[in-house]
Amino acid sequence: MIITLLGLLFMLQGLGVVHGSSMTNSNFWAVAGPVIALGGLLYIASGLGRLGSGSRPRR
Repeated sequence: MIITLLGLLFMLQGLGVVHGSSMTNSNFWAVAGPVIALGGLLYIASGLGRLGSGSRPRR
């Protein structure tokens, strides 16, 4: 979840919405931010998929 939030922050800095960083108004971070956020969401989704596929104990 932190990766996703940081990706969104990087995107907002790249777009110039959030100021005060060398990343402000940078096209690189405007594009890389959503990619990082998507990676964070995929990481969360893969973890949630593993929770439901646990093995059952043998009797």
